Amino acid sequence: MLPAAVRIFVCTQPQDMRRSFDGLAIATRELLGKDPQSGALFAFVNKRANRIKVLWWDANGYCVLYKRLHRAVFRLPQPGDGDEGAAIRIDGRELARLLSGVSKEARTRA
Repeated sequence: MLPAAVRIFVCTQPQDMRRSFDGLAIATRELLGKDPQSGALFAFVNKRANRIKVLWWDANGYCVLYKRLHRAVFRLPQPGDGDEGAAIRIDGRELARLLSGVSKEARTRA
């Protein structure tokens, strides 16, 4: 469980998952307008919503959590009051829900 003081931001624009530490840090600055070394967590999802990367800065370097779902997708939270542009602020409980993903709806054959 994350401390309540940790700020978590989700990027609303799909990102190329080939980006690594530095590419995600640049996206944090340019797209979200945030400092990637602020201690906050920054989540990025791909276009198909089946991959997510979470970037954060600890005491002396960047860390990345990378998760790929099978038969499920990540459902991004909806913007609320106070959310601005390409970033949605969420709490630790919402991050856990996001990381668990949701099952893809069964496809019907015609």
